[in-house]
Amino acid sequence: MAAMVGRLRSLPWATWLPLRPLLAAAAVLGFAGCAVGPDFQRPAAPAVGRLTAAPLPATTASADVAGGEQQRFVPGGDIPAQWWTLFHSAELNALIEQSLAHNADLKAAQAALTVAHENARAQRGAYYPSVDGSFSATRQKQSQQVAPGPNYPVVPQEYLYSFFTPQLSISYAPDLFGLNRRAVESVEAQEQSVRFQMIAARITLSTNVVAAAVQQASLRGQIAATRELIAIDSKMVDILRYQLAKGYAGRLDLVAQESQLAQLQATLPPLLTRLDQQNDLLAVLAGWLPGEAPAQAFDLARLHLPQQLPLSLPSTLVAQRPDVRQAEANMHAASANVGVAIANRLPSISLTANVGSTAVAIDKVFKSGTGFWGIGADIAAPIFHGGSLLHQERAAKAAYVQASEQYRSTVLTAFQNVADTLAALQHDAEGLQAASRAADAAKLTLDLSQRQYQDGYAGYLSLLGAEQGYQQARIALVQA
Repeated sequence: MAAMVGRLRSLPWATWLPLRPLLAAAAVLGFAGCAVGPDFQRPAAPAVGRLTAAPLPATTASADVAGGEQQRFVPGGDIPAQWWTLFHSAELNALIEQSLAHNADLKAAQAALTVAHENARAQRGAYYPSVDGSFSATRQKQSQQVAPGPNYPVVPQEYLYSFFTPQLSISYAPDLFGLNRRAVESVEAQEQSVRFQMIAARITLSTNVVAAAVQQASLRGQIAATRELIAIDSKMVDILRYQLAKGYAGRLDLVAQESQLAQLQATLPPLLTRLDQQNDLLAVLAGWLPGEAPAQAFDLARLHLPQQLPLSLPSTLVAQRPDVRQAEANMHAASANVGVAIANRLPSISLTANVGSTAVAIDKVFKSGTGFWGIGADIAAPIFHGGSLLHQERAAKAAYVQASEQYRSTVLTAFQNVADTLAALQHDAEGLQAASRAADAAKLTLDLSQRQYQDGYAGYLSLLGAEQGYQQARIALVQA
């Protein structure tokens, strides 16, 4: 093909002269057209001054337990890209880096972005003329009853001959009404949508890893607390059995304590099951098979909450949230598709040209007198398509309205998510503070009840009630 193009270029300049008007016209038409349809305008951020209905306090409540440190809101602060490092856990950092490098869902999202990028680049090819090269060779025999063969009259009896035709064809469709430009605009907006979808997948992955790690640490804490309580109850059963044998306790007290112990022991297997499930989830998020993952043991006491909580401004929130930006890109693509639908109802022009050589012998190709060329221009306009083009345009406009409302819904949901989270931060801190106080009070009550029971100043029912209260308070504190 390269050799053929080189030989075509060796044709006399006069052969190429007829193509010059075509190329000039293509250049003028390509740059003189307009793009029909609406020009996309990025939606303005909601004109609100705060993210919650009630003013936020400067700080959250604090509790004298691990993870109960006071946190301070920082309006207008920036959220670091590697936000998980704020927990100051080397194990968590390593697990997230492993997940970002090997998670299959994230890799699929990255591949989808590559697909969208290449599709956008492919669509840009419509801006340029298409050039194709061809070569044909034919052998044919002419009827002696019709016109003589190509060698007549030199060889009048020869009616068997060959044709060799190398040819270069050029076609170009000037973008008079912006059909190509709107189509490119649409696929580029779709690429941006996929890009923000990939960013959202990355954020979701890191969030899921952190949530799974915290949940694993919580389950490990609940299991440890449950085992500690089982040990306390087992000790109480041993004491009651001894007292029953000596005649200091009744059979009813022992049976009640054994029932309490059995009920507490029954809560342990479900916790162990949930812990195994969290371990499997962490393995899969990191790209491992559950049986191949290294042991990951997170402890609540080693996860430090960030002391500074960046609080984005409403305008910044809209600009940073990948789900909002994805909805905006979808809206942009729908806007461009309106222009595509309008342009499909307008006339279109196509310019064509070809140049080459035809000879009866391969060694005579490109010789003097064998060259040919041709140029042409076609204009086409839709007249009747059964209303298809009109309804396609109306559908594109309705799709733009749909994308606009979906964008608005996404913005509202984003603000709702932030408001819910800010409220949860404050109320959860208050809940942790209350759970810590309840656990301290329940532990003190249990200690006093045990001493009074052993000294004979309190009945067994009061001890059992204190023990149950402490069990519930301890588990509630770990969960908080």
